[in-house]
Amino acid sequence: MLAKRIIPCLDVRDGKVVKGINFVGIKEVGDPVECAIEYNRQGADEVVFLDITATHERRGTMVDVVRRTAENVFIPLTVGGGIRSADDFRELLKAGADKVSVNSAAVYNPDILAEAAYRFGNQCVVLAIDGRASGVVEDQNSPRYGQPKYNVFTAGGRKDSGRDVVEWAILAESLGAGEILLTSMDTDGTKAGFDLGMLNAVCEVVNIPVIASGGGGSLASFVEVFEKTPSDAALAASIFHYGEYEVNDVKQELRTKGIPVR
Repeated sequence: MLAKRIIPCLDVRDGKVVKGINFVGIKEVGDPVECAIEYNRQGADEVVFLDITATHERRGTMVDVVRRTAENVFIPLTVGGGIRSADDFRELLKAGADKVSVNSAAVYNPDILAEAAYRFGNQCVVLAIDGRASGVVEDQNSPRYGQPKYNVFTAGGRKDSGRDVVEWAILAESLGAGEILLTSMDTDGTKAGFDLGMLNAVCEVVNIPVIASGGGGSLASFVEVFEKTPSDAALAASIFHYGEYEVNDVKQELRTKGIPVR
């Protein structure tokens, strides 16, 4: 088993790190650069920086904040929010990002994945999927007939795209996505545990790394996600932002359960 990654997520709005529950009830919790520096100290494997209102407000990611963060953090930095074109990938990579995460723009223009992968390599193309349970698969010709169905949401969880999460993950990989950041809107911020059903549904059909996101609120939830799904990494925010645990606390718990970490 490859070493699992533990990744703090910095959701940023108006230059501040924020956190909510089920994508609403947003509260400020700190400065993004200071938070990233602290997670670097704690032993995080990577940091994800998401400008959560950039797409909804129809503006680009705050490149200056990305640059300042990259100058102070010496672990891989993934940046997303407001990405509309492969040129936006270029700007963020120039600013110091190691990988760029795209969600809404790729849903409505999947070719952005192929173009970015061609120009910069698929290792820096991360497809972010915000998914929510939406009944069961009703297509009798589908191999997933009768199984839970999950829909892709865009614009920071505001719009149901109508796309099926599993089918979208398959297509995205074929177009050049090198990694999938899979967030469950049903478990986001609840600290009730990761969405094992949605994670397994996606992990079973792709060959690229999948990052579990949404619901990591206890040491046990991190153990569970790696014992019960093939996820390559687990991302969390609340558990770290509010000082309940440090990254190394999570890693130590995983080690005691025989789960390899870096």
